[in-house]
Amino acid sequence: MTVTFVDVDVRAILRAGGEPFDKIMEAVNTLKPGEGLRLLATFKPTPLLHVLGSKGFTHEAKELDGGDWEVLFSPSGKPPANAASPGAATVDKSVWPEPVQHLDNRELDPPEPMVRILATLESMAQGDVLSALLCREPIFLFPELAKRGHSWRGAFEEDGSTYKVLVRVGAAKEAAA
Repeated sequence: MTVTFVDVDVRAILRAGGEPFDKIMEAVNTLKPGEGLRLLATFKPTPLLHVLGSKGFTHEAKELDGGDWEVLFSPSGKPPANAASPGAATVDKSVWPEPVQHLDNRELDPPEPMVRILATLESMAQGDVLSALLCREPIFLFPELAKRGHSWRGAFEEDGSTYKVLVRVGAAKEAAA
């Protein structure tokens, strides 16, 4: 199958100090069957490779002259991972203990909320739950939580601007044991 690519150039946004994630995801969400994404960025977007991989895309990345990067995201033909993928919390909320730690990261700029959450989890006991408030969905955090064996659940609060995530330390490891 021949893939046609939709171009998204985020180099100007990145050079201006902006965050292009919303623009990238908006383009991904409008792709039609058989379409991929050609991303131009000022660096290799490693976290995005995992995010789009979980949405059913493979990638080819190459460095361009001047240090910029071109990444071709192609549909893999496999269904995207869903909320029940490894690491994502599928456990009924009633079996989760109350959070023992609470973080309000809404005023922090990326990647500080992720760094703060991961550092806090390191000091918590297996089975403990962390509650964190954020100003956006922490999509780059989820692959890190999965790698470290934690489970999570999260959603936007009713105000629509606060994302609340609960992380259970080592819960994915417990289920595998």
